[in-house]
Amino acid sequence: MKRSNIITIALSSLPPPRLLPPAIYSMDGSVLDREDVQRLQALTPTEEELCLIHEAKAQNPHSTLAPAECCLLALGEIPHLSSRLQLWAFTLDYDSLEREIAEPLFNLKLAMEQLVASQTFRYVLATVLAIGNFLNGCKARGFELSYLGKLSQVRDTHSRQPLLHHVCALLLQLYPQSSDLYSDITSVTKAGKCDYSLVKSNLAHLEAMCKASWEQLKVLDKAEEKRKGGKVVKKRSAGGEDQALEGALRHRLPKILKECEDRLKVLRAVHRRVINRFHSFLLFLGYSRAMVRGTTAEDFCRTISNFSLEFRSVRQNILSQNEREKHKSGAESLRPNTPAAQRKLQASQTQENDEHHRLEEVLRTPEATPRLDGTLPRSRRRMNDTGGPSSRGLKW
Repeated sequence: MKRSNIITIALSSLPPPRLLPPAIYSMDGSVLDREDVQRLQALTPTEEELCLIHEAKAQNPHSTLAPAECCLLALGEIPHLSSRLQLWAFTLDYDSLEREIAEPLFNLKLAMEQLVASQTFRYVLATVLAIGNFLNGCKARGFELSYLGKLSQVRDTHSRQPLLHHVCALLLQLYPQSSDLYSDITSVTKAGKCDYSLVKSNLAHLEAMCKASWEQLKVLDKAEEKRKGGKVVKKRSAGGEDQALEGALRHRLPKILKECEDRLKVLRAVHRRVINRFHSFLLFLGYSRAMVRGTTAEDFCRTISNFSLEFRSVRQNILSQNEREKHKSGAESLRPNTPAAQRKLQASQTQENDEHHRLEEVLRTPEATPRLDGTLPRSRRRMNDTGGPSSRGLKW
């Protein structure tokens, strides 16, 4: 009874039962969508259910079957129904299944490129290494990137600020052109949310599904050959229409599966190359081969992403604090009641008073003898001849 109720509920979302066999034979997407195919996979009748329905019909030949039993009988007349639905579901789901594998690999590839291109990431590594060598009194050539997550836990004894605060302050002082790092490595954050062991298993599962689809297609081809040879003859309401639809299915599926198989080969090669490139990237960062084997891509990206988020937060706090201090100092210089403004006003008044007293002293002090000021212009006048050898006229 429970099974009958489930089928009745499912039938309310499906087309009429008489339209189901032609749509399944031709894989007609205009009649059945992906959700309908999934419902039909759940409604596939078992041999036991078909036997019970036939026995009940034989005992009461004049009784009318319920909609659920009619649907099961209509589906039970379709040969290899489960294989057909699985093939159809595979062709409909392949693009989404491929995307679930390709997108994490693409994000990992972009994450490595963004880390290599990020100058701020290089500045951070160099600054942390320099601070670590200064505190430890050594000259190490590198450090494990997992230590980046511990910078916010180590605090100094004077101001109780975390070590990450001092790293950000040094970067702002030494490299003012540096960024917040988080906005430079967005793909690292996306890659840190993926499970690359699941990506690998999904790829193997997709390859197995493609291989099983080829086997199912061979089963359908053999069934078609038998029906054409007259070995299997069944009455159908559509007659020759079923054979035409079956022929369309036979010619369509091989091409689809061949395309999926070729795309799977490319996807397998992409997966292998991206993972090998990630291992090479770890070696470039100074990881040993033993550490490379024990480091997963999601753990590495999650560590960098979490650090970049903390780095952005601390950096933003330092910039906000510097901005507040700048506005505070500027407001104090403009406010007349502040000590700095009063000292400046007193200094200017003292200078003006000194200049005023000096001018008064100059005006009050008389000069004993007049002096000729060479800086002022003087008028010229003709002098009278007082006599002398040079002023006498010549006699001829």
